[in-house]
Amino acid sequence: MNSWINLNALWKIVVIGLLAGAGLPALFAVGLRALAPRGEAVEGGAGTGTGPGAGRDADVAPAPNLPGKLAAGLCFAAVVAAMVWGVVSIVQHR
Repeated sequence: MNSWINLNALWKIVVIGLLAGAGLPALFAVGLRALAPRGEAVEGGAGTGTGPGAGRDADVAPAPNLPGKLAAGLCFAAVVAAMVWGVVSIVQHR
């Protein structure tokens, strides 16, 4: 091949870049979505009524369910593990 381009290193850089550049933020977003409360829609919607509390829901949103918390914890743990791995690998190659 060409001596200027190392294709073996190039595909590794592209794959790691895609995983770290798009995969970790997407995994973080999945974790945040798993923490979102699973509530039913409130009738009337926001912006109805008058007065100082107009537009706000009177009911407190329900807490996230246990499977959602576990899934979020796994997603966040994977993101933190990837960050720690990146820092450790940079420090070791000094």
